[in-house]
Amino acid sequence: MFSRFGALLCFALAAFGATVRLYLKDGTYQWAREYQVLQDRVKYYSTERGEWEEIPLEMVDLDRTRKESAEREDAIKAEAKAQSEEDAAERAARKEIERIPVEPGAYFIHGATLETMKLAESKVVNNKRRSVLKVITPVPMVAGKATVELDGEAAAMRITQDRPEFYLRLSAEERFGLVKLTPKKSVRVVENLSIIPVSKEVLEEQQQVETFKKQVGDLLFKIWPVKALEPGEYALIQFTEGKVNLQVWDFGVDSPRNPAEKRE
Repeated sequence: MFSRFGALLCFALAAFGATVRLYLKDGTYQWAREYQVLQDRVKYYSTERGEWEEIPLEMVDLDRTRKESAEREDAIKAEAKAQSEEDAAERAARKEIERIPVEPGAYFIHGATLETMKLAESKVVNNKRRSVLKVITPVPMVAGKATVELDGEAAAMRITQDRPEFYLRLSAEERFGLVKLTPKKSVRVVENLSIIPVSKEVLEEQQQVETFKKQVGDLLFKIWPVKALEPGEYALIQFTEGKVNLQVWDFGVDSPRNPAEKRE
């Protein structure tokens, strides 16, 4: 019902940088920047002709016009909200990245805590004699099977998150990833090596964990597992394939006492 003075409904869609379809009951429509419902007519600003015009109220399909306008406004608000959330996430990410030291290495951020991961000492061990051939670099040119190992059956660094997020600032443009280690008697195996006679070509076999990787700066990457990690021993590695020049940052995943700790 309209009051005796008429009801004024003004849809200021121009504020959203858009026009509205003013639908008529015959199925056609007029493009309007805005419109006003008066007592017995509708006044609208035609974007096609660039002037105010009027049309009898009985010819206008207000329900359809209002419905489409409301849907468009809801879409604009939803898009604005999504953009605001994206901007907030980007600001938070930039703030987090600024905390990462400039020195090459691996870093674990959980909550307000930044933890610098210790670079582990790797060694290449001959599988037949269990003798240490050489600390990682350069690769020992001895044909046969060998393993790259870390001393101890468990890493000193323990975490309970099953999808931890790490930052890795590389020392050079090399490959990197997350691997699962194989615990053996007093050691953890990082990778298995096959050294081919004569050519001395080295084949490396690692238990790579599927990860997401995102470059966030110069030689700075964020890396995290695609799926939840099972309890066990793991390591971040930086390497050149075939060179056995691994840099290893080891850690272990423990079952959380509190299930809520898994996603923190």
